[in-house]
Amino acid sequence: MKNSTKKIFQLVKDAGQELSLLSDKSINEILNTVADETLRNSDFILSENKKDLARMDKSNPKYDRLELTKERIESIAADTRKVSTLISPLNRILGENTRPNGMKLKKISVPFGVIGIIYEARPNVSFDVFALCMKSGNACILKGGSDANDSNKAIIKIIHNVLKKFKLDTHFVELLPPDRETTAELLEARGYVDLLIPRGSKGLINFVRENAKIPVIETGAGICHTYFDEFGDTKKGTDIVNNAKTRRVSVCNALDCLIIHEKRLSDLPVICSELKKSDVIIYADEKAYAALDKKYPEPLLKHSTDETFGTEFLDYKMAIKTVDSFEEALSHIRINSSGHSECIITENQNRADNYLKRVDAACVYHNVSTAFTDGAQFGLGAEIGISTQKLHARGPMGLEELTTYKWIIQGDGQIRS
Repeated sequence: MKNSTKKIFQLVKDAGQELSLLSDKSINEILNTVADETLRNSDFILSENKKDLARMDKSNPKYDRLELTKERIESIAADTRKVSTLISPLNRILGENTRPNGMKLKKISVPFGVIGIIYEARPNVSFDVFALCMKSGNACILKGGSDANDSNKAIIKIIHNVLKKFKLDTHFVELLPPDRETTAELLEARGYVDLLIPRGSKGLINFVRENAKIPVIETGAGICHTYFDEFGDTKKGTDIVNNAKTRRVSVCNALDCLIIHEKRLSDLPVICSELKKSDVIIYADEKAYAALDKKYPEPLLKHSTDETFGTEFLDYKMAIKTVDSFEEALSHIRINSSGHSECIITENQNRADNYLKRVDAACVYHNVSTAFTDGAQFGLGAEIGISTQKLHARGPMGLEELTTYKWIIQGDGQIRS
């Protein structure tokens, strides 16, 4: 590790110690000021974002994630304010007891310390990570991709100016250069970084997991299914499938595969009718293709291949799998799911209960669009990512998930025999 990088890591770690001295009231004031300055400097942020956008082809699925607008900046500022209104996750008593010898034990929530985030073309992540880490008492190291470097630098400049205004250490949040060498150094930052969270493609997440020498929480990759059961309501199915697929195709909670019971194939043209308006390309298996043939635009209807299923499209594309039983639907999900978000559309409550119990994913839905897998939608204010693993955190990660705990033991001279 280069001395210059090691120095940055040490400065962030030292700044994190100072965070523990800030009151929740002070933190909330800082977050609200960041929101104010974000809105005041929106033109500056947008101008820098345009530099990033100019380097990316509009057909790239990442373009939508990279693009900032006035409305998105207003939403980001609102999310930052929302985080300031949330109850602090720190110093909560998670458990306590007094031992027979009079020794008193408390288990309390505390920050991790320093959290590192590796992410791709998502400048909004810079705001979300800072707000959540500040509120939860963590310093943070951001490693954005080169695609969003100008946007990220503009955002961090605004945050640093606010911290200077409050006479605080700007190393609470540090943006690393977007080169690969720095990524490798962050992956090996043992003793400096307590937790690493990758946000982005399956390839990025796999790379971080396989090469990191510090603890990792996997987030992001979403291969999401919606199963339209034989007892499904066609109107609900049409609305849910269209919303889950087309609301924002570049996000991890977007629908990738519609599974349909063969008894309901006659309803498939209706269920897919709204998708035509967004020019969604459908990769259908043999039975689904036959049901849609001449009833869905020919240029948008394709035959599925072996690679179709288990693919996260991040685009206006969707697979359709026909099953002859509920058990086959569960089997298909079990084989192809990334454990992110799965949905069943059915009016049969027993069938729904069975699905909710047996499907192994962070978020399992009944008659609701998977588009709701989001920290703000879950009432968490914002999110640092969607965890698809089972250790420590699962699903949208908000303030509570950015804390660990420690034991406080108090006594009056007790010794152990």
